Amino acid sequence: MKVFFIVFLLIAHSVNLYAQKSNYIWTFGDSAGINFNNLSNPLPITSSMDSRGSCASISDSLGNLLFYAGINYYGIGFSTNVYNSLHQQMPNGDSLKGVAWYNELIILPMPSSPNKYYLFTLDVNINLGLYYSIIDMGLNNGLGDIILKNQQINSTYWAGTIKAIKHANGRDWWLFIRTAANNFDDKYYRYLVSPNGIDSMPAQQIGTGSQTGFVEFKWNKQGDRMAMVNYAGLIELYDFDRCTGLLSNPVTIRQPVMVSPAPALWSCEFSNSGDLLYISASPIIPDSSRLIQVDLRNYPNNITMDTLWATYFPKVTAGALKRGPDDKIYFSCAYVPPAFNNYPYADSMYNQYNMNLGVINSPDSLGLACDFQPWSFYLNGKRTYWGLPNNPDYDMGPVVGSICDSLSTGIASINDTKGVIQKLFPNPNSGAFYLELKQTFSEEVYAELYSLQGQLCARQLLDNTHYTTAIRFDAVQAGVYILKLRSPNSNLGTMKVIITK
Repeated sequence: MKVFFIVFLLIAHSVNLYAQKSNYIWTFGDSAGINFNNLSNPLPITSSMDSRGSCASISDSLGNLLFYAGINYYGIGFSTNVYNSLHQQMPNGDSLKGVAWYNELIILPMPSSPNKYYLFTLDVNINLGLYYSIIDMGLNNGLGDIILKNQQINSTYWAGTIKAIKHANGRDWWLFIRTAANNFDDKYYRYLVSPNGIDSMPAQQIGTGSQTGFVEFKWNKQGDRMAMVNYAGLIELYDFDRCTGLLSNPVTIRQPVMVSPAPALWSCEFSNSGDLLYISASPIIPDSSRLIQVDLRNYPNNITMDTLWATYFPKVTAGALKRGPDDKIYFSCAYVPPAFNNYPYADSMYNQYNMNLGVINSPDSLGLACDFQPWSFYLNGKRTYWGLPNNPDYDMGPVVGSICDSLSTGIASINDTKGVIQKLFPNPNSGAFYLELKQTFSEEVYAELYSLQGQLCARQLLDNTHYTTAIRFDAVQAGVYILKLRSPNSNLGTMKVIITK
């Protein structure tokens, strides 16, 4: 009985550890927001937000709002503003660089630094590049202060979306951006956000080129698959490795259309199980807004799509789809008046179309059984545009048993998945060893050495014409590492390596 009670306590502790509420307060649109602390009856709230698209918010583990941010346009330019839990502008919380399109900012807790948070922003117009600021919630009597502002990481011309997902260790973060089509390299760029800071990782060129700077990508709730859509109509899915932050196995569901008018795919979101994908679209011809359901139950074979809903009048343009803490999917549309000038809305422009969100009540049900109800969540007189909070899954736990979940599983849980690796010898070694492979390759293959936290420590291009190849990682310190053998788009094998000095 005593053993059973201990096991019960451990399970209960594990559930409590990851059943947190950091995503339970949303702020968006024109003074709108939602409080999800009662999942059976989410309530509208009033915020100081005034954003057509880009916005983000974060709460503590109990569901109490900490702060939020939005990118606004004031007629003379864009400005990112940060607000505290009292809906007051935070000290230094104005004039952060960024643009107000749709998903150009995101808030991430700083790993191993309680009370500190990164605010990442993108500027794709004048001040090109990725920026970060640091918020310290331990200051100003718990209301927060910005202690570092507008730190430029790069000056690249990005597509207008920045996303993040938890590293497999459940502590660190992968930060993802994609270059704009006119940058000509068309890659996914990723940064590892860890206690060591913000580390740039090798970019990955994979899948179909984007052809546009208007892209959106989302991960499923399980964190092992990513969907990407763009304005040209491209729909693509990838497998995702939370340990390495690498995408693989691209599957193109819909090819892009390279002529005008574009299909104008806007946003995407997975159902709770990941078996269904929802996509919003606002094609110019026919002039409509649409909600599309993609059936992935037999993925990657026999994938089907169905338009669940389309509206032609009144004129609204489809915006963000986002899965809520209640596992329903919320859908924001912006009302477009006859003059086509709807940001900011005129003071008199209040109607059912901009004061309500649509809701997919049963996203895991196929077809009309998903129970999509347009304009059904009343915002208590506040208004929405295109955006919903660009919040990651803050409370995603570790991949228990993965090769880099060192925070919870330790070295003993690391398992080799040799793949094409016949033998690695000697092991342990001083950083110099040999790989005996089952085959040779016509493509480039790299041996990559990762720390148990998933940080890339060394990388070597193999001599891919021989079955046995020498590896030298002389500069690496003593320790336990993970060796991954990789082609540009595939993981070819994984082994534990012990390096002694």
